[in-house]
Amino acid sequence: MRASLPINVPDSVWTHADMPAALAAGAANGTIGQLLKLVAQYSGASQSQLAFVLGTTQPKISKYMNDVMRVERMDMFRRIADGLGMPDEARMAFGLAPRTRGLRPPPQQTAHAQEPATATDNRSVTDIPVVSDTEGVAIPCRASDGRIIWVSIPRRTFLLGGVAAATAGQARDRSVRPTSRLAATTAAEPSPIEHLERMRLMLVESDNLLGPRHVIPTVHEHVSVIQQLRSTANGADRRALQRLQAWYGEFASWLHHDAGDFSEARVWTDRALTWSQSAGDPQMPAYIYARKSQLAGDMQDVAGALDFAEAAFDLATPRSKLKAAAAAFAAHGHALNGDRDATLRMIDEARATLADLDADPESPWAVWMNDAYLDVERARCFALLGDHDGAAGMFRRAIDDLPQGFHRDRGVYLAREAQARAGAGDVEQAAHVGKAALSVAIETESGRLINELARLDRQLAEWHRVPDVAEFRDYLTTTLPQEKD
Repeated sequence: MRASLPINVPDSVWTHADMPAALAAGAANGTIGQLLKLVAQYSGASQSQLAFVLGTTQPKISKYMNDVMRVERMDMFRRIADGLGMPDEARMAFGLAPRTRGLRPPPQQTAHAQEPATATDNRSVTDIPVVSDTEGVAIPCRASDGRIIWVSIPRRTFLLGGVAAATAGQARDRSVRPTSRLAATTAAEPSPIEHLERMRLMLVESDNLLGPRHVIPTVHEHVSVIQQLRSTANGADRRALQRLQAWYGEFASWLHHDAGDFSEARVWTDRALTWSQSAGDPQMPAYIYARKSQLAGDMQDVAGALDFAEAAFDLATPRSKLKAAAAAFAAHGHALNGDRDATLRMIDEARATLADLDADPESPWAVWMNDAYLDVERARCFALLGDHDGAAGMFRRAIDDLPQGFHRDRGVYLAREAQARAGAGDVEQAAHVGKAALSVAIETESGRLINELARLDRQLAEWHRVPDVAEFRDYLTTTLPQEKD
């Protein structure tokens, strides 16, 4: 069965006479049967459609609707509220904080402070806009002509929510402002800065497990909290918050990058770069330049990939992993440009740097950079340069050596191996490997991985009558929403 587009819950549902009791029951004891029945009745949504927008299964929706199962985890409350597009009044009745909490500009600011930031934005931290429920969210869709395209739909009809269980208590206690918490912290408890640092690491793990779309809203909210804390902090606290804000900005960029929203990813890398300039660590701008090079490469922007990699390479500490990463991203830029000699030269530069590292176990920069990662980048470059057989073998060896826990990266590498095999003419094996990559894409909701599979889909289109290829393309089609005529 083909997936349908997300449901549209009419605004009138939230003012229905029975809705207050339905929301109160959910908040009190997790019974949401009446809530889902009202939504289904007035939106026309099936149980399968409800399962889709709430990130669960149809059998569980049936149990929820019959009050056989109750909601117990805070992340599920959030997914329900966000998936159904609850307005703030309904969210509060449901036991959640409003989405706009703490994000309104101070009284002395004018309305223009809420205008969307541009890619060169360097305004004060209170100027980051609220992500509205009606803002477009991009999702992959199979077009009527067979292409895979990205379409924008209202956020309130799609977003599955963040992973905010660990901060649910703070979200519910709206009487405590972050700025007052900084002053009230005692030596016996972690400071808000320490808490936000730990939360970032937890969110990184959540991204690895659940994919970027579940984490993005919480990261945006934490950036706002950091901005509010900075407004009253001084001295070392202010510098620590500036550095933390840059870290969160870079993480937001990665999440949007992996979700397939390259435009928003570029905005966040530019913000992070601006914030990093005064963070007190000269290696932070170097790292963000490397990330800008990586993003530009994925956007097929040759000049950007090369220029940002060169900036990162010049700033990076000699004999560091960050220096090696900058060389690897430069190699990708040269490969995009078809320059084989320059590509091999930068790969050799990266390999030599890794072989002669000035080991610093405390360094947070490019900790993922190692020989295995470089092998993957080398394989990607060889595929771009036309050596598809060699690239396929390199990808296979890298995948076999990949440590456990890198589930999403494994999916990306599988998709790239499949592309290399298709380029070499082994279309049946390409389709087989592509199906394995698609399974990872479904589990992680990685837009980056979907983009790789879309390229494979285009490569295999001319062999659509080959049974294995047809099966892969049908499998891909059934996982994507369909464009309506």
